[in-house]
Amino acid sequence: MQKIGSVQRVCEIFRLKIHAGELSPGEKLSSTRALASDLGVSRSTVVTVYEQLVSEGYIETAHGSRARVSLNLPHPAKAHRPSLKPIPSEQRKLSAYGRRTSALKLPVTPEIKPREINFLYGAIADEDFPRLMWRKIYNQALMKRQSSLYYAAPEGAAELRSELQGYLLRARGLSCSQEQIIIVQGAQQAIDLCARLLVEPGSEVLMEEPCYLGARLNFEAMGANVSPITVDEQGLMCDQLPNVKNALVYVTPSHQFPLGSVMSISRRRELLAWAARNRCWIIEDDYDSEFRYGLKPVQTLQSLDVDGSVIYIGTFSKTLSPQLRLGYLVLPAELVKVFRQAKQLTDRHTPSPDQLVIAQLIQSGAYERHIRRVRRANETKRAVLIEAIQKFLPKRVEVEGTASGLHIVVWLEDFQIEDEPNLIARAKAIGIGIWSITPLYSAGDKLRRKKCAGLVMGYAGLTPTEIKKGVARLAQAIQQN
Repeated sequence: MQKIGSVQRVCEIFRLKIHAGELSPGEKLSSTRALASDLGVSRSTVVTVYEQLVSEGYIETAHGSRARVSLNLPHPAKAHRPSLKPIPSEQRKLSAYGRRTSALKLPVTPEIKPREINFLYGAIADEDFPRLMWRKIYNQALMKRQSSLYYAAPEGAAELRSELQGYLLRARGLSCSQEQIIIVQGAQQAIDLCARLLVEPGSEVLMEEPCYLGARLNFEAMGANVSPITVDEQGLMCDQLPNVKNALVYVTPSHQFPLGSVMSISRRRELLAWAARNRCWIIEDDYDSEFRYGLKPVQTLQSLDVDGSVIYIGTFSKTLSPQLRLGYLVLPAELVKVFRQAKQLTDRHTPSPDQLVIAQLIQSGAYERHIRRVRRANETKRAVLIEAIQKFLPKRVEVEGTASGLHIVVWLEDFQIEDEPNLIARAKAIGIGIWSITPLYSAGDKLRRKKCAGLVMGYAGLTPTEIKKGVARLAQAIQQN
């Protein structure tokens, strides 16, 4: 039995010899039997090698005669392997979008090392994913619906969109038709579709300050003029919105990222009135709405909207797993067709089997039971984190955003903003991962309410024991100042 690796190695030897001129055009090659003996491989391996080289145009064969090097090869002196030298920019150019994207400073996906206690925001605990239930329903979905292995509709599985319609009405008071829902590969793809369809170079995009970096960079890649708007304990400060026509506003009203404030009903109505008056779109990223502790979530902007201004984004990343890459858009009727077409051009459709599993989870009630269980677990972790901060960290510490979500913001009043990198490095040296809030501000410290060091500390991916140990070690790093 021939080994594929042997075939590839022998083929490469021939290619190199031909390109180097060691084998000339027209030169006859050894017989398959003789070459097999010389190389110590099977004759079938050499036959496969010759067949491969014939298909690539390196050699020629004729019945009754030995194989020879092809006469149509370029002169050996001119033959060369691909150059690693960059091609001058005047010869090949990126598009304007490509150049803007290349210039962006995208965050690197963090690698969590073994035994490291990492307060990474956006992470969830492994045990929070319902593995056994997921595997059972996944297998059932594949066996039950053979057509799911073929291309599917770009807007997503009808089963999931139907179940989402009911779930969103129950959980968020959001009334929509099934046709208004498009399934996407996570909230990031939803934002990208909005950016590509609603933003062009020079467009005005208004964002909370601080904000979700992934959204801001996406709009900047499209050439938008991104303007920061201050947030306070009631969310976006609508009185700072400029009177600009046809702009786009991106907000996280249920749990402002990263500060954690909830936009008040009066601010929501004020924002909707402003959008209607100025003919602007509002992107409502319903970030972390499932994790509000003690109180029910506030009405969505979409459910209050009477003018068709709101594009609603939801995701399963925080309730199930970011690895699934599953989210959804609820669109005004006039945008459904163009978003459907853009989704089809982007990646044809979101994988169907995962959609069918979530549809079954929602239909059975298991999804909402799962959310309640995970919410209780994270409420406990949040309490442990706050208690540990009060116990171990200095008194001049302010904690923000504790009412909802899966992270909090910790302001260290004895540290300057410039101290953040050194503090993060000291913590990392003793096995603690912490994250600066500074990259989430687009205007430096101009609109920053607190002029001291700030950390965004996620807790959902850790156990209560890890949280306690992590904060105690963080205190050691702080005391080294």
